[in-house]
Amino acid sequence: MSVTLIWKQSGCFHNESSNSPEFWPLSVSWAALDGKSSSYFAALDSNTENLQKRTQQLIEKINENRKKDHTVMSNFRESLLLKVSSLAEKLEEMMFLIYDRHNKQMQDKLQELSEIMERISQIQTELRQVCHTVEAAYKDLCVQPEVPTAKEENVVAKRGVGSGKDR
Repeated sequence: MSVTLIWKQSGCFHNESSNSPEFWPLSVSWAALDGKSSSYFAALDSNTENLQKRTQQLIEKINENRKKDHTVMSNFRESLLLKVSSLAEKLEEMMFLIYDRHNKQMQDKLQELSEIMERISQIQTELRQVCHTVEAAYKDLCVQPEVPTAKEENVVAKRGVGSGKDR
């Protein structure tokens, strides 16, 4: 009789066959078989057949349980994949909600920045106009002849009188 165990390892089914004598009784008392040999062998054959049947039943039960375990693990894997996929979708939806909120905040800040930059541009234009006006006024002051004050005229007149005597 051949004994076959089936198990799954690394995604593949493996078979292990055994014809080894460990399953069968090895020591038989031949002296006790004098006249009762046929009944003894019949009983021995019956016991051996029962052991073989029981062994085969146990092996079949082990194989069935392993197949059930494989089915349970496959179902668990599928269930886990569905759950992970569902959680990933929820996480992605939450990310998009956060992106939308941040986009609105950034849009508000960009609008505010645009208004500030426009105001800065207007102030720069006004400052340039003021600088041109000050520059023009300064040039006008430098080009016009100075009008002497009364004190300055008095000093000039005295010099003119004194300078005429010396001549």
